[in-house]
Amino acid sequence: MDIPFLIATAIKIGVFLGVTLTFVSVCVIFERRFSAIIQDRVGPNRTMIPLSILGFKKDVALPIGGLTQPMADGLKFILKEDFTPDYVRKFFFWLAPCMTMVPALVTMAVVPFGSPMEIGGQIIPMAVADLNVGPLFIFAIASLSVYGITLAGWSSNSKYPFFGGVRSCAQMISYEIALGLSIVPILMFFETLNLGHIIEYQVNNGWLLLPLWGEGLSFHRVLLMIPLGISFFIFTTSIFAETNRMPFDLPECETELVGGYHTEYSSMKFALFFLGEYAAMIIGSALIVTLFFGGWSIGFGLDNLLPIGAWWVSLLHIGVFLTKVTLFCLFFILVRWTIPRFRYDQLMNLGWIVFFEAALINVIIMALMLAYPYQPVASGIGAVLLIIATVVLIKIAKSVLQKPNALGSV
Repeated sequence: MDIPFLIATAIKIGVFLGVTLTFVSVCVIFERRFSAIIQDRVGPNRTMIPLSILGFKKDVALPIGGLTQPMADGLKFILKEDFTPDYVRKFFFWLAPCMTMVPALVTMAVVPFGSPMEIGGQIIPMAVADLNVGPLFIFAIASLSVYGITLAGWSSNSKYPFFGGVRSCAQMISYEIALGLSIVPILMFFETLNLGHIIEYQVNNGWLLLPLWGEGLSFHRVLLMIPLGISFFIFTTSIFAETNRMPFDLPECETELVGGYHTEYSSMKFALFFLGEYAAMIIGSALIVTLFFGGWSIGFGLDNLLPIGAWWVSLLHIGVFLTKVTLFCLFFILVRWTIPRFRYDQLMNLGWIVFFEAALINVIIMALMLAYPYQPVASGIGAVLLIIATVVLIKIAKSVLQKPNALGSV
């Protein structure tokens, strides 16, 4: 039995769960503070520590800018009454929150969050599970979360949660197609499904969308930025739809569905839905960072100047990875508080009329671009024609999306 490997794996699981759950709480305070800045109002800036219940004369407000607010939220969810209505289908009603939270946590296990570390003469990868099919594993497990939301709406035996569950089922399945197709050009470029190898390539040859060192400075590499940029746009937008966040939060929009699929939930069962949304946002940001922006790589050739396997180098790379993920989480928050909600018909048209076709065409464009060094004339003409077809398709789709519909305006 490999004792150092088992110890390292146990430590990675503990750190991964601890950091992910802590990051969820941090994202909550980020959301509130950031939205307050955007709306020019005062956000959470203090939370009293209730020392009076311990016999002290008064509570204490720590001057740390409201960072105790997530702890107060967690305590509130734990202490609230855990009420289950009599008319719900209880087994599925209790199963649904778990089906939402668990997939979001499990998918994070295959993402490398730091460079390999040498422990006891052994190189240990900084990923809980270093799989050779990382992206496929993420999509397979993440797709299970749709069952949690759908079961929550169906098992509640109430019309508004049911509408939210049906909307979520249609929305998430639709955008999973575009999400999967958008990643195909990336896998064609890297020629591997191992996320660790994908990051190592970017360490030596430039980040996927920032090829400024190594072999990334070649003309052919710059030419490939066209299909890779399209993949980034489709992939990032589809992640928004998969996480049910604005402007794609139709399954839980308060103005139409009271609260959506989790209307009948309270206490920790509601908290699991709440935490699952933020956990999905974090794994989405981590996947974007890993595929397009070098993962834990510092960039600009600096990683190759550091000693391989040193513990402090791995810690430095973990810090770089968390910084990038934080920036993308802030981007998620910025979009939520900036762009208005789509109509449902616009949401589905965007997924099926625009992204599905554009992602398919982008796969062909990527194939032609990869063939460019061998068949430059044929691949160049074919790529130009496909790009023109894509532009025409988007214009047609735009006219369809702007067409008045009986569902009303935003």
